[in-house]
Amino acid sequence: MTTPAESRSEQDHKPPLNWRTVDIVVAAVIGVAVGLVFWVWSALWNVTTGLFAFFPPAQAVLYGMWLVPGVLGGLVLRKPGAAVLTSIAAASLEMALGTGWGMSVLLSGATQGLLSELAFLAFRYRRWGMGVAVLAGVAGGIAPAIRDNLTYNVTWPLSHQIVYGALVLVSAGVIAGAGSRLLTTRLAAAGALAPFPSARG
Repeated sequence: MTTPAESRSEQDHKPPLNWRTVDIVVAAVIGVAVGLVFWVWSALWNVTTGLFAFFPPAQAVLYGMWLVPGVLGGLVLRKPGAAVLTSIAAASLEMALGTGWGMSVLLSGATQGLLSELAFLAFRYRRWGMGVAVLAGVAGGIAPAIRDNLTYNVTWPLSHQIVYGALVLVSAGVIAGAGSRLLTTRLAAAGALAPFPSARG
């Protein structure tokens, strides 16, 4: 949880908004790293489909991993466009490695990254605590929560679709939001974020 002192620090120390070479490189690195995880996660999603045959919407608890790059990129770089860039980079690598969803992953990455970006923008790129991170994760999850029900789950009962959408949002908040915030804190404590404002935690 963000303490009052941390909250004041987040508000008082707005990071520089201009992009440096190191920012672009790290955005690409985050995208590539998470893109590799995406590739594995896609295989895991396909493998576990049978495990959720008793109630297919429950598989949505795994969805949050696909929302990680936008939130993590935003938290680490703390610049406008970071969430979108890292999300697109991750989706691009997943597409290049091969995925059953083809070109659609690129559009999904851009949309999800943009929605997470809007959450950071809502706080004028000044707030980076757990609450904002969770909000950014949930915001990114809005797109798949709606899109999947309109494209893949159209034959499900409305009750199943509602549960699926809700679980996507919960998973996005927990895995992408809280998970990315905790990872950022750990990286900062290890000294890995020294060139960035996020080095303060």
